[in-house]
Amino acid sequence: MIMALIVQKFGGTSVADTNKILAAARKAIRETMRGNQVVMVVSAMGKNTDHLIALAKEITPNPNTREMDMLMSTGEQVTVALMAIALQTLGHEAISMTAAQIGIRTDNSFSKARIRSISTERMQKALDEGKIVIAAGFQGIDDDFNYTTLGRGGSDTTAVALAAALKADCCDIYTDVDGVYSTDPRVVPEARRVERISYDEMLELASLGAGVMHSRSIEFAKKFGVTVHVRSSFSDNPGTIIGPNPESPHVPVCGVALAKDEARFTVIGVPDRPGVAMELFSRIAQAKIPTDMIAQNISSAGRTDISFTVPGDDFASAREIITKTIREIGAEGLESEEKVSKVSVVGLGMENQTGVAQKMFHALSKKGINISMITTSDIKISALVSRDDGVTALRAVHEAFELNLSPEERTPVESICDSTQTQTASEEDERDLVPGEFVSRLTGMEEILIEQIALDQQEMRFTLSDVPDRPGLAAAMFDRIAEKKISVDLIVQSVGRGNLANISFTVARGDAAVVTELMNELSREYKAQSLNNPTVAKLTIRGTGLRSHTGLVCRMFKTLSENGINVSIICTSERNINVIVDESNGENGFQSLNAEFAEEIL
Repeated sequence: MIMALIVQKFGGTSVADTNKILAAARKAIRETMRGNQVVMVVSAMGKNTDHLIALAKEITPNPNTREMDMLMSTGEQVTVALMAIALQTLGHEAISMTAAQIGIRTDNSFSKARIRSISTERMQKALDEGKIVIAAGFQGIDDDFNYTTLGRGGSDTTAVALAAALKADCCDIYTDVDGVYSTDPRVVPEARRVERISYDEMLELASLGAGVMHSRSIEFAKKFGVTVHVRSSFSDNPGTIIGPNPESPHVPVCGVALAKDEARFTVIGVPDRPGVAMELFSRIAQAKIPTDMIAQNISSAGRTDISFTVPGDDFASAREIITKTIREIGAEGLESEEKVSKVSVVGLGMENQTGVAQKMFHALSKKGINISMITTSDIKISALVSRDDGVTALRAVHEAFELNLSPEERTPVESICDSTQTQTASEEDERDLVPGEFVSRLTGMEEILIEQIALDQQEMRFTLSDVPDRPGLAAAMFDRIAEKKISVDLIVQSVGRGNLANISFTVARGDAAVVTELMNELSREYKAQSLNNPTVAKLTIRGTGLRSHTGLVCRMFKTLSENGINVSIICTSERNINVIVDESNGENGFQSLNAEFAEEIL
């Protein structure tokens, strides 16, 4: 009697040589001997993909992307064949399959392809015959039968996608570490293995620099309800379960991530009118360059500055696009910084606990680390620092939140009640996702799904403008706010012209009088401007993998601009896009976003 269907994924280090291939084969055999069906997903051996890329670069520095995908897909084909031979030698029936043989259909975005559909018939037939199926990770085929590759971490994506398509009981990800840690244990030796982590937390950490899992694989896991088990290839340690629930709902932070290689752009003097930001970000999205940490300063004299980050690898191509675009939109100039890093804290517990941002900023201030940008969401806070300060920042923040300790051992923090009133697209928006209940609506497996569109009309926006930028600025400012027992929602900081910082944040309107008095004090002390707006509305789109779908922000901006709605603050994350607009535009913006994304709303 078959007990379960298990998908096992083995990365490059886990199949780096024939001895490791045999060791991986034994793990699959162990599952079959328990009565389970097994699908193995394997990567190319060790550094084989890097070797193939180097060979192509010996011929030309800019090889054709179609041919590169054809070349790189051969690495996995070698591994699947060797794995099948190993299993057969050990006395078990096995069959190797490439993406074409399985039927993993993708779009034709070479090197960054997205999965549209997976055929399960051939795999299921082999499983029913008692065979172990070995599937090539990282690859697919488009409608013209060209080989495509899925981008960085593509084998993780293949594994979880196959688990979703086959309705597997579990997807075991075997890697060179024995689970998900509170941060990279190679950088912070005292990092702690997390026993369980939620989809949303893992999705944020994966996109923010944690290298254990790739964000697109977690998107699949969340959308299709796949339980993911991250385990060591070299031991039988229990690993980490990735599922719907966090390890503990009572701690604010579950992990810290460092994206070492980021680049910052600030577009100076952007005309502050609806549609201009959309034009800028649509050009970047067309090149499939993900943007993050988008921060827009409050308008002055009809002009605003927009700062944002992109992955360091995309710096040159992004700069070329932005330089051309700023001339067309009438912006005044461009500042850029290539050597920056992003340190981020993540945790579902942030939603109902105060002081998280304050503690993070304090930890950085104590080390003399300057913050050039800040963005927040409901479960994430990110700070941009110099690349030279990146590792120090990571260690400082990890220590501040006591992440080396179990949740029960950490210092308790103060909880709050959420008193804000939000309007949502439907009464069912916040229900738990039921695996498979909405899958039939997808024409492509990696299509975006929106869980909620919300309108919050109970907040007030405060801005401290033109503050001399220096280490400790955010810590000192939010210390004063915390002393007043004020809960802060969105925080955005950016540095514009003249090395002057602008910090904006929102609070509940019931706290307006206290915060207004405090901001007046701060403006006098810092010789800065205090710009407050007591009547703002927050529009939120919540979904899965919003950052990896590069065109979503543009669609949001386009919809708002077409309805004459200007945006004053932007905060983005993997699961939320938040914008602040004038309250008079809130209801119109809410209705227009619901109309625009009607097909994608869950």
